[in-house]
Amino acid sequence: MPAKKNVTHQDVAHMAELSRLHASPEEQTLFARQFGDILAYMDVLESVNTEGVEPLYSPALHTGFLRDDVPHRTRTREEVLGTAPETDGEYFLVPRIV
Repeated sequence: MPAKKNVTHQDVAHMAELSRLHASPEEQTLFARQFGDILAYMDVLESVNTEGVEPLYSPALHTGFLRDDVPHRTRTREEVLGTAPETDGEYFLVPRIV
């Protein structure tokens, strides 16, 4: 079990202020314990021997999703505007919301 890290209420209050969040005293107590647990686990991770292990930038294999550009028929302005409930002949008309 990793050694507990001491995160104070003042630390939590400072982080909350920087984040523009409100934390009640009960939440500060909970967050202090949770932040301490997280920091203690960081020590565990730091102690892992990673010599010879290539850096991993993402757990997913990112294969190329590129495809050849193939020209295809596009719709004309008249076809697209013909599907709209209301147009002025050049643009879609929508109700004003502001």
